[in-house]
Amino acid sequence: MIECLGAGADDFVSKVSGFDVLSARVQAQIRRKQIEDEQREVSARLLRSELEASEARAEKELAETRAAMAEELASANIELAQANRELEAFSYTVSHDLRAPLRTISAFTHALAEDLSEHLDDRSRDHIRRVLAASSRMADLIEALLELARIHRAPLGRHRVDLSALAGTVIDDLTRREPARAVTAQVVPHVMVEADARLMRVLLDNLLGNAWKFTARRPIAHVQLGVEGDAEEPVYFVRDDGAGFDMGRAARLFTPFYRLHTEDEFKGTGIGLATVRRIVERHGGRIWAESSVGEGAKISFTIPGPER
Repeated sequence: MIECLGAGADDFVSKVSGFDVLSARVQAQIRRKQIEDEQREVSARLLRSELEASEARAEKELAETRAAMAEELASANIELAQANRELEAFSYTVSHDLRAPLRTISAFTHALAEDLSEHLDDRSRDHIRRVLAASSRMADLIEALLELARIHRAPLGRHRVDLSALAGTVIDDLTRREPARAVTAQVVPHVMVEADARLMRVLLDNLLGNAWKFTARRPIAHVQLGVEGDAEEPVYFVRDDGAGFDMGRAARLFTPFYRLHTEDEFKGTGIGLATVRRIVERHGGRIWAESSVGEGAKISFTIPGPER
């Protein structure tokens, strides 16, 4: 009996035991089974109750978190709307209150140069030239800043846009401005995107304009618009063989007013690539650059479809 109980038996009935002993032992096992079943049921009910209570607490905490987040979001939206109104007011001030005196400075400086042209020495003429150049650069900066603000506020439309056709138009405009330049332009045909056509034109104006500008010292320059990658995420790029830049400074390349070249080397406002980045990000894409000094640059970007 001891060996059987030690092996795991719940009870032991000897051969010589009578029926009454066997019946009592069986009834005891049945009662034991019933008690165990009742204990399991009670444990299961307690566990379900604890789970339901935990779920209720979690739902309550989640609801409270959502309410807090909704309140924070509403507050952030109010602050954003206020910031947008302030930005619009600033843009209005820049476009009217600053442009007007700047035009006055430029106009009167021109008049002064014409009226006193016979009485000015070389030093005075140089001073006037510097004033006119500074006012012209300030006007360009104001216009670039306004364009950046307009891109931030403008509604975004999605249509099928032929980047190749747009690039051809931009290159034709650049060629008309500088017909003496020897530039070989290569545009992959039928590069299509689902994007805002107006913003894509601004993007290509800046990217191809930069490629055109930074290849100015090449006797024969090369500019390319292409696409690579797969159909799932095509990568569009504009490449040139111009001045290039040090990749150690690439992290700030798309920062407004940050320039990799001096004004004496290449004219510009430092807003173009910041504008391009904002356009790409508004479409949900990414943008990056690859370059080396004297070997040209390659600006790559993605424009995900509206379904992504």
